Amino acid sequence: MTRTLIPLLGALLLAAAPLAQAASPARVNAPAAAPAAAEEKVVYHINDASVARVALRNIQNHITASPDAKIVVVTHGKGIDFLLNDAKDEKGEPYLTQVAGLKEKGVDFRVCRNTLKGRNLDDSAVMMDATVVPSGVAEIGRLQAKEGFVYLKP
Repeated sequence: MTRTLIPLLGALLLAAAPLAQAASPARVNAPAAAPAAAEEKVVYHINDASVARVALRNIQNHITASPDAKIVVVTHGKGIDFLLNDAKDEKGEPYLTQVAGLKEKGVDFRVCRNTLKGRNLDDSAVMMDATVVPSGVAEIGRLQAKEGFVYLKP
C-alpha cells in the first residue's frame, strides 16, 4: 500500500505545483500599460479649386468630430486658386473667412511653389493663412511616407 501511495502523492504534488506558483504574489504580473493612442494625422489633397467649398466643409466636419486631429491641406495646380489673395467662389463669396477659421483650429494650408512659378506668381500672391512649399505632390508624398499622414481626396 505504501508503494502505491508514494507515486500517487508525487503525482498530486506535481499537479499542484503550477497552481501554487500562479497564486504566489512574486509571480503575479502587473497588467501592461495601455498603448498610447496614435495621433490622427490627415493630409487633404486639393488640385481643383472647384471642390474647395466641399473640401473646407469636410475639413470642418472632421475637426468637429476629431478636434485633436492634425490636418494639412496641400494644394497644387488649379487647387491653389482658393488660397490666392482675394479668392472668391462662384457665388462671389471670399474663401478667406473660412480658411482663417480653420487655420485658427490648427489646420495647416500649403501651396505648391511650382504651380506659382508656372503662373508667374510669387509667394506674396498667396493669402497669409497658407504656407508655400517647394512642390505640392512632393509634400503629400513626404507627409505620407515620413510623417505617417493618411491621404484624403475630396
